[in-house]
Amino acid sequence: MQKKIYLPCFVMLIAVLCASCGRKVVTENYSIIPQPAEMTINKGYFTLSSSTKCYAGGVGQNDQSVKFIFSHLRQWHFNPVLIGTPEANSLQLIINETSDSELGDEGYTIDVGKDGIVIAANSERGLFYGFQTFVQMLPEDISVTRYSKISIPFCHIRDYPQYEWRGSLLDVSRHFFGVSQVKKHLDLMAQYKLNKFHWHLTDDHGWRIEIAKYPLLNDIGSWRVDRDNQPWGEADPPREGEARTNGGYYTKAEIEEIVAYAAERYIDVIPEIEIPGHCCAVLEAYPQLACADDDTTYTVQYGPYWPPRAILCAGNDSVMMFLKDVMDEIIPLFPGKYIHIGGDEAVKENWERCPRCAKRMKELGLSDFEQLQGWMVVEMENYLKRQGKNIIGWDEILDGGVSADATVMSWRGSEGGIKASRHGNDVIMTPLDYCYLNFYQANAEFQPAAMPNSLVTLHKVYGFNPSAGISSERQREHILGAQCNLWTEYINTPEMAEYMLLPRLCAMAEVLWTPETMRDWEDFRGRVSHHCVRLKANDYKVGSGSFQPWVTYSKDSEGRRMATLHWEVEGTRIYYHTGDGVFKRYTEPFEVNKNDKITTLSFFNGMLKEKAYEL
Repeated sequence: MQKKIYLPCFVMLIAVLCASCGRKVVTENYSIIPQPAEMTINKGYFTLSSSTKCYAGGVGQNDQSVKFIFSHLRQWHFNPVLIGTPEANSLQLIINETSDSELGDEGYTIDVGKDGIVIAANSERGLFYGFQTFVQMLPEDISVTRYSKISIPFCHIRDYPQYEWRGSLLDVSRHFFGVSQVKKHLDLMAQYKLNKFHWHLTDDHGWRIEIAKYPLLNDIGSWRVDRDNQPWGEADPPREGEARTNGGYYTKAEIEEIVAYAAERYIDVIPEIEIPGHCCAVLEAYPQLACADDDTTYTVQYGPYWPPRAILCAGNDSVMMFLKDVMDEIIPLFPGKYIHIGGDEAVKENWERCPRCAKRMKELGLSDFEQLQGWMVVEMENYLKRQGKNIIGWDEILDGGVSADATVMSWRGSEGGIKASRHGNDVIMTPLDYCYLNFYQANAEFQPAAMPNSLVTLHKVYGFNPSAGISSERQREHILGAQCNLWTEYINTPEMAEYMLLPRLCAMAEVLWTPETMRDWEDFRGRVSHHCVRLKANDYKVGSGSFQPWVTYSKDSEGRRMATLHWEVEGTRIYYHTGDGVFKRYTEPFEVNKNDKITTLSFFNGMLKEKAYEL
């Protein structure tokens, strides 16, 4: 009787213990984004397990990168024991004794062989990026599945970035995102080796940073009526006396917390404070900063605001004092090199009829209002320079003239950046046709509402070249890099923000890190499908991608004109016809006449994802 009771219990206990030991897995290949500059896969496997020890050479166990790496290994149930000398079956983190000039500060090497794994770099930053690549060598579900042993192929990787500025903008004015949500965004950036977080903190729709000297910026300027349950652009106007419950702002302590969190991931935080336009939130809180004779009653906006006529008075000395006071509180919070001062879309109708602005222009001998904005920009630039900061502005700052020390962020296409590089200004390319991830990523009929009138697909982002149109090496030296921008008019939840970012952010990361000669769309499409699995396992919401095909033409050996169809999402099925109305499944290039029109249908998992589309 006792045997009948105890034997099943014993078997169950063994099963539980075995389950707790975790699974074993063999990785057959690597799907790394961004693609390393050099990578060779060799025969053989190294097995990582809980017995794998760690050695740190030239770096201490309490140094930033090692602490980060150890904490993540423990999260995956590997318990690294730090050893004093390198030995077999170990993970080695090495700072190079002799600096490798090609790797620079951010590059690294990884060698996986029979004796273990060696990640080496010139700096802790390089070790950090090497570890991010190492993470992608592990199973996609490593964050949620306990593995007792992971076998990974022998390999050699040598890697370094192409651009120093690899950025991501998050607009928290149109919709506010809390501290934990911003941290999750930073985690995403770190996974893909992005290093510049452009934080759009002020706009017509809300002021998002604590300013002690001007408390009304937060008491009034940070809040608006809640219309998030209504489509953007169709919201009901505020009712008299209606409470403002939508919004918020970051305290200085929260700013410091986020900046420190970013620094642990080798990300610089660049705050943006809009000057002189996009300032409804400021002017409702402090209406005396508006132009003379401007009788507009400004309010924190709750929906589209166009044209954005709100503008700070350039002829009012109190405005410059206000801006300098604000910067005095912002500068200590952000230890990085840059402050972004906006400068875009400043509608100057109020300046044109303001006597104070007219007086200022006369005193300065200015001939137009673009020059007046240029004066404001230079005033702020000089003030910030004295405190060790450089300014960044949108490409409109070129219209009024800027110093050679100002960095230009080119968004209205690449032309502004090309012009700025000729003048010797540093440039960050972010043209809206490639970099604005608030635009639809696929056919709007199958997508949640987004910014209309443009389509920025994963494939299009992947085809972006920040240095296109640059004619000389001297100009090329001024192209710091680029960034993707997420403006949040149509984005009111963290999940929607992730849906719009991913996987397009992966494409931007590869554009900015990987040599152009190493980039291959078909290969990337396969790798990104694995990353969609990884991202979902890490609790990110991932966009669907576009199911709209495109066509390229070539001639075969017999001189026939052949059409090849391409698609974005791995697993898409394309059906087509060339005028006869009979759809056939696409499996290989087909012959077409010059005037044939190709019509397609796209299916994924048996569902129609793109209706009849004429190429």
